[in-house]
Order: sequence, then structure tokens, then C-alpha cells
Amino acid sequence: MSISAMNERLTMNPRTIITTLFTLTVILSDLISIQAAEQPNFVVIFTDDQGYGDVGCFGAEGYETPNLDQMAAEGRKFTNFYVSQAVCSASRTSMLTGCYNIRLGIGGALSHRSTIGINSDEMTLAELVKQKDYATAAYGKWHLGYQQKFLPLQHGFDDYFGLPYSNDMWPYHPAYINLPEDQKGKRGFPDLPLISKNEIVNPAVTPEDQTHLTTWYTEHAVKFIEDNQDKPFLLYLAHSMPHVPLYVSEKYKGDSEQGTFGDVIEEIDWSVGQVLETLKKHGLDENTLVIFTSDNGPWLSYGNHAGSAGPFREGKGTTWEGGVREPCIMRWPGKIPAGTVCDELAATIDIFPTIAALAQVPLPDHKIDGQDIRPLMFGEKGAKTPHDVYYYYWGTHLQAIRSGEWKLHFPHSYRSLTGEPGKDGLPGGYTQQKTGLALYNLKTDEGETSDVKGEHPEIVIKLQKLAEEARADLGDSATKTQGTGKREPGRI
Repeated sequence: MSISAMNERLTMNPRTIITTLFTLTVILSDLISIQAAEQPNFVVIFTDDQGYGDVGCFGAEGYETPNLDQMAAEGRKFTNFYVSQAVCSASRTSMLTGCYNIRLGIGGALSHRSTIGINSDEMTLAELVKQKDYATAAYGKWHLGYQQKFLPLQHGFDDYFGLPYSNDMWPYHPAYINLPEDQKGKRGFPDLPLISKNEIVNPAVTPEDQTHLTTWYTEHAVKFIEDNQDKPFLLYLAHSMPHVPLYVSEKYKGDSEQGTFGDVIEEIDWSVGQVLETLKKHGLDENTLVIFTSDNGPWLSYGNHAGSAGPFREGKGTTWEGGVREPCIMRWPGKIPAGTVCDELAATIDIFPTIAALAQVPLPDHKIDGQDIRPLMFGEKGAKTPHDVYYYYWGTHLQAIRSGEWKLHFPHSYRSLTGEPGKDGLPGGYTQQKTGLALYNLKTDEGETSDVKGEHPEIVIKLQKLAEEARADLGDSATKTQGTGKREPGRI
């Protein structure tokens, strides 16, 4: 029989046609399943005001973090991991967009009075992976603008549940806590809302409600994973704790030797365990990258309700290492080498381009500042930081710059504790200290204690030149430089 005759016979045979169509359908279904399996899932866990020394495997004392320690044993610790600025909104903006926050015009901690937020022209992590139809969710603290146009559902997230800003921005703020109840209207903050999707579901969060926040966020995260186990997803779990005021559920209240702060960290550790357990339960473990870090260093003025910057100088609200260097753990079984440590510089701005590369999606057309750190993450031999230089801004002031092991501080004022810190939820005082031009070798002097600019004038000159490039691009209020690379925030 000739080929043409055979083709004609096959074409005329209905049973053959049905069989062929069925076979093609099975093949197509398998290809789709393979493609879905190749799309990794992403979980980013972001805590609030948790210092470098506030995880067991980073040196914490007085409480235990077995799940985070196990995550490090199964993954990789990053010891030179940075946020863009040591304050809430600024830090979150950078992590979600891959840009220094000053580039996007968002700084500080946006409050109920703020009229700006994330610009709709910026691409968030959620919008990044939406290019491949990922399911996306954000649970916890948002802090990129509280008006509806700035909330997560308008920026690529399918679901949201949490607080629009910090948990101390309410009538029970420590500054007003001692006012009598009949003077509530004179307090500096209105009632704190709890939001689900775009709707306020609780207009006045109470202290009792705050004891459930970590649990509620975790329950939403677990349900999201379970509901989306058959498709690629990105989960952003942004805990309100351990930002003051500290609240913890009954299951961990009084559990640690350290006290309330330790209890709160242990409950966050429980939350991490719940997420990891859910991934394992549904067979997602080896196809999911989990990243744990925090938005800035400890709020030291709160004493026993604050954490520890470990070996580093100062804390939240400064450009010293204690303010901007954070604990970071990344875990991906079979991809990230277990029980390893990366001492190379990496940062939250790198999460965005790294996830883009892993999800195989294009970056936005506008400039970002982060770099793909897959070689560091996967422990490739000889991998080095992709950052020749890293900038330390406070507000719009370039206060320091780092290249390699060298960090140069420019003259600036910074806050430092006055005497003893506060206690049991009430803060101690700060005074303004000053530093002149100072050079530190972070490899030999991680605590920034010995100024060596006199011994290395050539390094000072090199870093000063690099700083001029930063000022030309991002500006610097100290030198009254505007910067040509800045973009506008969203506005009301």
C-alpha cells in the first residue's frame, strides 16, 4: 500500500481520528503539566523590626526558633544581606519593586495622613509573575499607601488580608497610651483598620485582635497554598510583629525566658513552620523557593520589647549596620545547598530580578537597582556579589556607601539611645549624635568602631567618586543634588 493510500485510509477512519485526537490531548496535557511543574513557587516572609541577632542560628538567646534554624540547616544563610533603608515603607517599597526606595519617591513610614503611595506605573513582585499567570497573595502589613488605589489588589495581588500600616499607628500608641479614655479623640492616630481584599472588615482593631494577627496571617497563608497547590503561586507573608506594641497569642504567651519579645519571635517561628509543613504536605517542597528576612533592624529605644542587632552598631532608623543588615535565610531543597552560608553582599532589591529570572519573565522597561543573585543563592563556586557598590540613604540623604569590604560614612547626624532604653512597651529617649567622614573595613571591623580613613586615603577617594555617581542618579539632600533617575510616587 502506498503512503498516500494509507494516509487516505487513515483520514477516512473515524476510529483512527478519535484515537489520534485522544493521544494528542494526552500529550498536550502532559506538556502543560510539565510546564507548570517547571514554574517554581515563591514564598517571601518579611517580618517587622526583627534584628540581625533575633534568630537562633544568627545568635539569639533566651528563646528558640527551631523552624527557622531547620530552614537554615536545609538551606542557606546570608550574613551580608541588606535593606535599602532602615524604616518600614521605604524598605517594603524596595523589596517589592527591586529599586532603591529613593528612586520611587517613597520614604519613612507612611501614615493615615500620607497622600502618596506606590505608583501604578511601578511593577511589583506580584505583577512581575502575573506575566506567567501566577496566583498571588499578600497577608499582613502593607505600608505602601492606605488608600484603595495603593492597596495590594490594585498592584497585582489576587488576595489581601492585613493592616494598611504599622500596628502602633492607632489610639493606643505609646505616646498616647496614658491619656484617659474620654480624651481618645485627642490622641494622634485614628482607629486602626483591618482590611480584607479592598474592604475594611474591622474598623477598630483592639488589643485582643492584635494577639491574633500572627495566627490570622498564617491561616490565610496556609489556605492560599492549599487552594493553589496545582498552579504556580507567589505568597508574600508580611508579619506585623515584632514591631511594637508586642502582642502574642495564648499558645506562646509566657513561653520564653526572654519575655514578651521572645514569645513573639517564637510565634513567628511557628508561623514559618506552618508554611513549610504545608508545602511538604502537598508535595510542593522541592518546587518552592522560601525567603525569610526583615524590613530593618531593632527599635532599640524599646529595650526589652526590642530585639538585637547582634554584633552591629545602632539599630532601626540609622545607616549603621545594625539598622540595615538583616538576617536572611533562603531554602529550596535540591536547588539551594543545605547547611551553607553566603558571606557575599546581597539585598532585598535583588529578590525582584532573581524571581524574574527563575520564573522566566521579563523585567519592566524602567530601571531597577537589584541584581540576579542566583549564583549566590545556588552556591556556585567562586560566586561574588553582583554589587560593585551599595548605597545607604536615610530619607533623601546619602549617608554612607559600600564597595567590597569598605564602607565610607559621610558626615551626618543619627539617633542614638540616651542612657537606658525603655521597658515593657514604653520607649526610652534618643539624642542626636554626629559622625564625620569615617571609613570602616567591615571584614575586620563589623561593628564599625575603628575609623581607618587616615590609613587608606586612596579608598576614601574611590568611594567619594562612586558617591558622586549615586548623587547624580538618585540625588542627595545634603549636597542639594536632585538626581536625574528618580521617579514620582503615586499621589491622591
